[in-house]
Amino acid sequence: MTRLIDAVAWVHLDGGRILAARSRGRELFYIPGGKRNAGETDTEALVREVWEELAVALDPDTVTHLGTYTAQADGHPAGTLVRMACYTARHRGTPVASSEIEEIAWLSLADRHRTAPVDHAVFDDLARDGRLR
Repeated sequence: MTRLIDAVAWVHLDGGRILAARSRGRELFYIPGGKRNAGETDTEALVREVWEELAVALDPDTVTHLGTYTAQADGHPAGTLVRMACYTARHRGTPVASSEIEEIAWLSLADRHRTAPVDHAVFDDLARDGRLR
């Protein structure tokens, strides 16, 4: 039986690199974001998760859907999928590792292997569009 984890993520690019986060005790990086709480919209969940993980405030009026991606969920049994709706948005503040985040990094396409499986398609699409080097 397939299990689905429904998540949102903030795609933040700078100089051809993407911001990624690594949780405490985890090996792989992921695009910052997380699961919705009951009753939350994508924008509400995105704003909350990014604030919790990176201590930056997203401007909800600038949230723009980039794409939705599905893949095997890292660290979960086979058949557990994550569906990640990716968004861009303007922000205030400088991202820092916060809450359960141990490390943040600016990754290039060459770092794709250091990310969770669902992020691979995001990296590929951004690279194809010339936004990730």
